[in-house]
Amino acid sequence: MTDSLSLLQLYVEWGADEALSPVPVDRLAQPQAKPPPPIQRARDEEHHFSRSPPSAPAVRPSRPAPPPSAATTAELAAADARDRAARATTVEELHIAMATFGQCALRDTATHTVTPQGRPGAHVMVVGEAPDADEDRGGMAFCGETGKLTDRMFGSIGLSRDDLFLAPVIAWRPPGGRPPSAMELKSCLPFLQRLIVLARPRRLILMGNIPVALLTGERITAARARGRWRDITVPENLSATGNNSAVPHVIPALPMRHAQQLRASPTARRDAWKDMLELRKTLQEDGYNHDA
Repeated sequence: MTDSLSLLQLYVEWGADEALSPVPVDRLAQPQAKPPPPIQRARDEEHHFSRSPPSAPAVRPSRPAPPPSAATTAELAAADARDRAARATTVEELHIAMATFGQCALRDTATHTVTPQGRPGAHVMVVGEAPDADEDRGGMAFCGETGKLTDRMFGSIGLSRDDLFLAPVIAWRPPGGRPPSAMELKSCLPFLQRLIVLARPRRLILMGNIPVALLTGERITAARARGRWRDITVPENLSATGNNSAVPHVIPALPMRHAQQLRASPTARRDAWKDMLELRKTLQEDGYNHDA
């Protein structure tokens, strides 16, 4: 008995001063589950909502379409040029189509849309470089100092402007006289191709680096390509899609240096004279009589 009292006194000293709970406990009742801790409860709620039917996605404002690339812009411009050029049946109609062509920015910076010179239907057609300052101001191909040098070149073998049809590779002078870009040439090439078809020359002279590279499709200069004739293929009929079903028009072309290059060196003048002799010999073989 003494030991029991001593044990109870020890429990009191430790703080265990109540032997039973003040509320009676029903030991036969079903035990209640304890609520989950806050973190687990949040996870359960997240899982519940994730299994609920998905709500409609929020409508986001549409973004503007990105601008077309430079290559796409040039292709669209070339398609428009092919469509306009295909509808032209004369050189005059083609010039009007070029003057109203708004897909090439050079038209807006140039003073004039340069017109070809000479006689359509001439035996020889000369395609020169992009217009220089004189041609841009005058609005005519091969005028000014370039025209005088060209007249002297062909006059050396007895040809005048009545025997030639002269046109620039592109109808507008680039700002500052820079070379036209590849995209500008691509967008305007259908006009040049159509001009060749409408002019119907027997022989073609490619005078300068840009006409040589553009119409031969080779990355080559006039100085390296000169000296021999080569066949140039030009589509007979043009379509906006670029699918030209008609038989292509094949014409022999002679690359040579541009008239402005004759001042570069005695070698350039010697090469030009050799090319003039080659042209004269070929015209004689063709039976062409420029006096007729």
